[in-house]
Amino acid sequence: MKLQFKTNINCGNCIRTVTNFLNDVEGIEKWEVDTNNPDKILTVEGEEVKAEEIVEAVEEAGFDINILR
Repeated sequence: MKLQFKTNINCGNCIRTVTNFLNDVEGIEKWEVDTNNPDKILTVEGEEVKAEEIVEAVEEAGFDINILR
């Protein structure tokens, strides 16, 4: 399963900040942030990933996040 989110994670330091939060979410196999995209798209892949848990982790790290439908 692949989920995508619009975020305000916009640089390497931001990615470092959110890394431990996302790595703690069960089921994530791979994630990346496209900081070149104006919407700073976070793409998450995993078998049983729950969007709510990703949103919670990113918000806990101090960033804005919205699910892309």
